[in-house]
Amino acid sequence: MEENKEHNNYCLEPHESLFFVLSYLPLFDLLCMSRVCKSMRDAINCDILPWLEIEVDRPLSSIITDDVLMKVVSKAKGKLRVLALINCVQITDDGLLRIIAQNPHICKLHVQGCTNLSPNGIITAVKLLTNNNHILQSLKINGIYNIQKEDLKVLNNLITPNQTQQRPKSPSIDVDVCPICDDVRIVYDCTRDLCKCRGCEFCIQRCKECGVCIRGNDEELEEVACEDALCLQCWLKLPKCSFCNKPYCNEHAYKQHRISGSFGFICDSCYAVVNGSDT
Repeated sequence: MEENKEHNNYCLEPHESLFFVLSYLPLFDLLCMSRVCKSMRDAINCDILPWLEIEVDRPLSSIITDDVLMKVVSKAKGKLRVLALINCVQITDDGLLRIIAQNPHICKLHVQGCTNLSPNGIITAVKLLTNNNHILQSLKINGIYNIQKEDLKVLNNLITPNQTQQRPKSPSIDVDVCPICDDVRIVYDCTRDLCKCRGCEFCIQRCKECGVCIRGNDEELEEVACEDALCLQCWLKLPKCSFCNKPYCNEHAYKQHRISGSFGFICDSCYAVVNGSDT
């Protein structure tokens, strides 16, 4: 009986190879894994490695709050290196600053689409992260409301390395001043050969996949299931809705409604029509 009990307990234990992949799991999957069994929960909670780089994205981004995020980040024990909050609309300046105060060695801060954050909050956060000559390697703030050119100048001055330090190969901040509209947004360089156009997505329409400009060439603008634009070459490569023959760009591919027993999908619009006809 005792041998059978030990054998059953052994069978219930997760394979040890699972513990090696924990640091590569997205946050949502990591939290789900911690509820599988006691040994997995203990392994995740006691190991600091999976918590050094935290990225909050769908489906957690719309529901995570300051207090919940603080509990998650606390598992890094003050050694957090990367904090990426994608469209986390409930995160406030106060919550972000509390996290940074406890994790002063963050080298990448990505808060795109966190609409509850303010320019002043971002500047204060960057000031904390650049104390004592600490280098903030990457700052992504696209989607933060009311960022002005003066704010961007302050941020650039804070995170630009000193002359004696090596400059990063790529820009440290994801936004810039658009040379056309003079607003602070992501500014794109054209990927088309011999084209030197440069501007934000509001001034120059570009293919969401490859980045080529498609202004003035209406025949190149193909119909898509999302609101983004695609050139003909990228349109041909992407899978299409089985009903309307429109593709999603890769960024919005999560909106596809899979068809049971098939590799195809239905877009949001066609799915609504089909469900409406069924009722």
